[in-house]
Order: sequence, then C-alpha cells, then structure tokens
Amino acid sequence: MSTATRLPLLKAVPPEVWTALTWCVATAYSLVMFVRLPGEVEVPFIPFQAPLDHTARSWSYLVVATTLALTGSALLRRRPLPAVVLLLAGSVAAAMALNSTQIAFLQFLAVDVALCFIAATQARRTSIAAITMGVGVLAGYAVARVLLGYPIGTSTQLAVALSAIVAWLAGNSIRQAREHAHAMVAQATTQAVTAERLRISRELHDSVAHSIGIIALQAGAASRVIDTQPSAARSAMTAVETTSRQTLTELRRMLGLLRDTDAAQHRASFGPAPGLADVERLAEATSAAGLQVQLRWLGDHRPLPTDIGISAYRIIQESITNVIRHAATTTCRVTIDQRDNELAITIDNDGRCRVQRTGTGHGIAGMRERVQLLHGHFHAGPRPEGGFHVIARLPVPAAPQ
Repeated sequence: MSTATRLPLLKAVPPEVWTALTWCVATAYSLVMFVRLPGEVEVPFIPFQAPLDHTARSWSYLVVATTLALTGSALLRRRPLPAVVLLLAGSVAAAMALNSTQIAFLQFLAVDVALCFIAATQARRTSIAAITMGVGVLAGYAVARVLLGYPIGTSTQLAVALSAIVAWLAGNSIRQAREHAHAMVAQATTQAVTAERLRISRELHDSVAHSIGIIALQAGAASRVIDTQPSAARSAMTAVETTSRQTLTELRRMLGLLRDTDAAQHRASFGPAPGLADVERLAEATSAAGLQVQLRWLGDHRPLPTDIGISAYRIIQESITNVIRHAATTTCRVTIDQRDNELAITIDNDGRCRVQRTGTGHGIAGMRERVQLLHGHFHAGPRPEGGFHVIARLPVPAAPQ
C-alpha cells in the first residue's frame, strides 16, 4: 500500500496546462454565447458579432489566436516573457475575430492566469515586465481603435486591466508568503542548530571538566606520595583509572547520541542520564579525591522531571569542579532544598581564589544557560563573608493528582 502524499490539484497540474485549459474554456464559452435555442429572446447590445455570421477571415483569426495562446502556454515555465507576448497576441487576435470593441475578460483570462503564475514564481523584474506588457497591450488596443475611428468599450477595458493587476498582486503575494516561509524555516533551523551546539557544549564541558579535575587531584596526590606511601599512590592511580573509564563512557554516550538516529535506543544502552539521585555518588567520589563535599537535603525527595534532574546534577557537578580548580579550600557545602514548586540549590565554600578569573571560561555561562532554559533564577559570585557561592532556583511543575 502506497503512503505517498498526493499533491493538491492546483499543484499537481502544471501551470501551462491550466493556462491552455483556461483559454480553451473561455473561447468555447464565447462561441456558445451566440447559440440561441428555439424561442429564446435575442440579447441586445452585444458588443461584438458572432464568428458564425462572418466570413472565413474571422475563423482564421480565431485559429491564429488559439495557436498563439497554446504556444505561449507551452512556453510559460521555460520562457515566461515570450509566453506572455504570445498570449497577448492571441487575445488581440481573438478580439479581432469576434469584432469586439475591446479585449473582453474572457479573451484575457488566460493572460491573467499566466501573470499570476509569473508573479508567484519568477523574479520581481520579470513579473513587472509581464504586467507592464499586459496593461500596455490593453491600452494600445483601445488607442488603435480610437485612431482608426472605431468605438471602444472603456468600462470593460478598465475592468480587464484591473483583473490583470489583481492577478499580478495575487501571484506576488504568494511569492512573498513563500519567501517568508522559507526565511522562517531557515531561521528556525539556525536557532535549532545553535541550541543543539550549546547543549552539546554544556554536556561535554560539564561531564569532562569534572572528571579531569578529579584526575588532576588524584594524579597530583599520587606523585607526592609515590616514594613514601606506595599504597596511597596506588589507590590514587586506581581512582584515576576508574574516573578515566567513566569519562570515556560518558564521551561514548555523547558521541553515540550525535551519530545514532535512534537516540532513545542508544541512550538505553548506556543507561539513564545522571540526576539528583547520583549527587551522593558524586560527593563520595569528590571526597575521595581530597575535596570534602558536605551534602545536605531539605524538603521532599519526590521524583523530578528528567530535564530538571539533569540540570540540577550538572550545576552541582560544575560548581564542585570550579571549587577544585579555583578555590584554595578542602571543603565544599551543597544544599538541595526541594519544595512544592521549586528546587533550590546552593553550593558555597570558604576558599580563596587561587587564580585570576579572566571571564573566558564556559562553566558559569553553561550553568546560567541551563537555568534560563528552565525559566529559573541563577546567581554566582563572591560571598560577603568570603569564599564563593552558586545559587540556582529551578521551578518544578505541580505533580499530577
């Protein structure tokens, strides 16, 4: 069973077919107007005569007009301006065949279809040239009849010119709407790519930077005691190996999510993403590396949405990493206060900054982005009594009853 989506009729039929069909139907209607059934009252004041009452010259004009119109319809997509010229010539020839005082709406209807298509698909310069030629031919036909002393139908001619302008405006509106839609799609695509790049950057930074900090601490401790305390050095290097393997696993998980089209299956193969339930394990690993993490829980412990849990964990992880890298202290305090509609996280320390911050890091910026994505509040800066603290408040949706 085929699942292909069928195009609407207006798009499935080529524009040249619509133009040719419009010409044929309008011409046939013009001829049918002169057929009178038995007993039917004659319609007075018809501005043209029927070709059936004329010589073969009228029929020859009509044949030439149809040939020009059908040829112009065939060229509409490849050569739009020559196609308009042929369609206009066909309209003039049809008006001459019917001995009309003006180019009537029926003879100009195919030109209107062509003008709408050209304005919708071609460049602005091409469409303006086409509408200029259309209005110019209408004006030229009226002027020629006046100069030759023939009557003209001014009101009908103006109405036909107005129909041409309306057709061009409709096509131009379609083109503008399509260009606007393309611009919106391009903008949305750019924003999605930028957001995904920032997300990947945050994940890589938060997952790798902390592990590298732990590895640096353990490796430094091992190098200092390798001669005096071989067992302690061996334990530190074992911790380096364990942390390195965990980092490699995290990197493989991230790269797999980027490569694999079935992200859910790949995520399941590497286990769930970290959340608040993993904070205690994070504190134990950090304490084993030399930084004592004092963890305090307040409020409830009900499950949180995945995005809030991941962000909370990453904020705590990055804050601890910054303490390891920049604060001359061995203690860090983490307070998690889970309320009914908010999750408050505070990470502070009493250490003194060992390096001059230049503002070029990505840790605090990444934490702020995470909080902003969840419409929360974030603050990071020095404490009045000394040290540094990070405060994040994340709104929590109400649990379903």
